[in-house]
Amino acid sequence: MAKLKLEELGRISVEEFHLALKIPVVVVLDNIRSAMNIGSIFRTSDAFSIEKIIICGISATPPNREINKTAIGATESVEWAYEENINNAVTTLKAEGYTLAGIEQTNNSVNLDSSDLDFEKIAVIFGNEVDGISDEIIDLLDICIEIPQYGTKHSLNVSVCAGIVLWEMMKKFRSSHKIS
Repeated sequence: MAKLKLEELGRISVEEFHLALKIPVVVVLDNIRSAMNIGSIFRTSDAFSIEKIIICGISATPPNREINKTAIGATESVEWAYEENINNAVTTLKAEGYTLAGIEQTNNSVNLDSSDLDFEKIAVIFGNEVDGISDEIIDLLDICIEIPQYGTKHSLNVSVCAGIVLWEMMKKFRSSHKIS
């Protein structure tokens, strides 16, 4: 066994990425405090060919040194936009036909492993590291999804959470559309 060199990985260029099929998922970042978490989410969104990221509220935006540390160039490949008001962002996405899925622990949350993610277009909202998703948009969401956890902590780091959720969405999309 030998590790592959970067040139042996066969990755597409940024230009090819822009033209490639994307899974119909928009990531919405609601007041994410850590620019490094934002960068990690960019990198994950690139890996799983996510359609777009919408950054809201106090969240940092590219170009940003802390985002770049973890994004490692993914801010150039993944389409993104900034919307100061989260309410405007989700209202627009809803009007465009996206299912609004908050990743949040609520009295009606559905476990990720048992959720039916059969979707045409979905916007996945990830909330602030301390306060979660803004209270003002909870009632606008179509579904809340949570990741089952079996330890003593009540939550995961937002970038880890995004990795898990986006991986599941990518798998389900590729499976339902017979893409290998």
